[in-house]
Amino acid sequence: MKKILVPTDFSTYAKKGLMFAIQWATQQKIELVFIHVLSVLRPTRISDDHFEKYLEQEVNSCREKLEKHIIDLYSKMDVDPGKYSVLVISGVSADISLLDYCRNNPGIDAICISTRGAGKLNKILGTNTGNLIAQSTVPVLAVPQNYRASEIHTLMYATDFKNYEDEMKKVVVFAKPLKAKIEILHISWPTEIPFDQKTMEEVFKKKFNYDMELNMVKTDATNSVLQHLEEQTRLRKPSLLIMFTRQKRTFFEKLFLSSKAEALSFQTNVPMLVFNKDENE
Repeated sequence: MKKILVPTDFSTYAKKGLMFAIQWATQQKIELVFIHVLSVLRPTRISDDHFEKYLEQEVNSCREKLEKHIIDLYSKMDVDPGKYSVLVISGVSADISLLDYCRNNPGIDAICISTRGAGKLNKILGTNTGNLIAQSTVPVLAVPQNYRASEIHTLMYATDFKNYEDEMKKVVVFAKPLKAKIEILHISWPTEIPFDQKTMEEVFKKKFNYDMELNMVKTDATNSVLQHLEEQTRLRKPSLLIMFTRQKRTFFEKLFLSSKAEALSFQTNVPMLVFNKDENE
């Protein structure tokens, strides 16, 4: 990953996504694009020319505010600014505007955004972070509101072992520049055929030529897979949780069978990177 889109609405919780991106850039040579989506209501009695001039003024003013906001944050984190830019675009909806921007700018490799949680139904149907995870073609990195800037040293990759080879390639590519250890987590069902954990761990290390650890956790009747994931992040305290999700689900599937990745982004205590899983798997 070389260019990361980092949205902000200037709120306190939004700073967490900015902080993670800045920390990330101290460990890897990446370009950060800090972006704000400006929603400007058009007065009913105004000509097109007047509105365009008014919008330009608002965008320029907001860009100055964003530039100062970012410079102040670098200063507070005591980090020398690397390669970055600030951008203000106008739009009615932040998530739709960000998705459009990524579609029109194929050089964006990921979106790094804060999340502050939502009500049960809104976890499925609303919020900018949830909508981006559900629709973005580029990976989305969701940063919780309690994040504190620290070195990225361990990545926990949650897998069901379906198409793990392609997924692991992406995980390793992400981990290498950070020199981060990979912890593979598999939540197993009681009906699964057991296998030797150490043997498979050695196979993974040899196949992908990278330092990693495999952890198997059995599900039980009292806890869901999502609850096990939350518990493991609390116990192991990784710097980042990595998941893969399928996006092409019907409205009723989203309502009654929410993606684990999308739901977890509102509950996890650690930043979470979500890749779009290939629909052909």
